[in-house]
Amino acid sequence: MSEPLEELDITDELIAERRGGEPGDLPDDMTGWMRSTITWIDTLSLWCGRIFCWLLVPLMVAMVWEVVARKLFVAPTLWAYDVSRMLSGGLFMAGAGYALMRGVHIRADFIYRNWAPRRQALIDAILYLSLFFPAMIFFFLISFGYAEKAWVRWELSMDTAFMAPVAPVRTAMPLGAALLIIQGVSEFLKCVYAMQKNRWP
Repeated sequence: MSEPLEELDITDELIAERRGGEPGDLPDDMTGWMRSTITWIDTLSLWCGRIFCWLLVPLMVAMVWEVVARKLFVAPTLWAYDVSRMLSGGLFMAGAGYALMRGVHIRADFIYRNWAPRRQALIDAILYLSLFFPAMIFFFLISFGYAEKAWVRWELSMDTAFMAPVAPVRTAMPLGAALLIIQGVSEFLKCVYAMQKNRWP
């Protein structure tokens, strides 16, 4: 009787490096300042992710309310579109640092995954310094001004008759950029460790 074939798991092929565990699970040979910095940043990202995920609750309530009101009572709401769009946008931006910490951003790494950790870390470090940090700092500065104007002018959404204030959701953009920059420091320090030890922390 032949052995049953194992089911092929391709999740790791689709997501670069899914990371589990709690912040602070770092190698013993990592320097103290690097360990404490990475632990602090990863803990911040973890708690921000846990807090911002609660935006899913009002988002789901708004969507279910709209579907029920529209389909069962033929009474569509004025507010559900704006609320769901703003909550999902805020959730996306505010959770980006958490996603980077967990390593769940999609990336095409079919060549990269076969390299030695030291070479992977070198490429990542170069890309963080040359592309990631400049782009995120630029995005933070632009979006900060954008959010500031929305608060000062108390701008309203002109997409629907509800005319919701846009300042809160615009604030999620510089907040998300700031959290990404901070998490990027942690990821860069992990690259430094991997370049030194030829293994990822």
